[in-house]
Amino acid sequence: MFGGVMTESRLAPKTSTSSHAGRWYLIFLGLAVALIGGLFVFLMGRSFLRAREMRNWPETPCVIISSEIRERQHDENSPREFQANLSFGYEWQGQPRTGDRLTLRGNPWSSKRKLAEERAAAYPLGKQTTCRVSPENPDFAVLKTDSLAPGYSIWFPALFVVGGLGITIRAALKK
Repeated sequence: MFGGVMTESRLAPKTSTSSHAGRWYLIFLGLAVALIGGLFVFLMGRSFLRAREMRNWPETPCVIISSEIRERQHDENSPREFQANLSFGYEWQGQPRTGDRLTLRGNPWSSKRKLAEERAAAYPLGKQTTCRVSPENPDFAVLKTDSLAPGYSIWFPALFVVGGLGITIRAALKK
């Protein structure tokens, strides 16, 4: 009742374009978060499986035949980088071979000379050690296997997949 006149206002449910836009925004956001999380799950899973596979590569005795520090500088404005330049000899199926990889990714460069020196000191000239040889390519051998840590940490990006899908589903089912 307003001013003595009774008015009845029935509001029909309207769907506003802003609520549709908000819903689509949340769907897109949720899918983007899930896809990025999925990418990291894939990459970490691949690293874990590769590291686990390396542990099944056969071991063979090897000897360090060179161990030195390499230095580089891209230009006068960039910092110097250092690398433990290693090389080792091993025998595979009766044939002598050489390798130069500390890990699957090679010998990493570092801006810290001390870190490169520590890596080189762990493998001094003449040291008898073992290396792992790839059964598919016996010319490819490493002194250290990769870490299994990505497999233990894969739960974190998986949370983004679950959360992103949850956002998407909730936004899509919202009335």
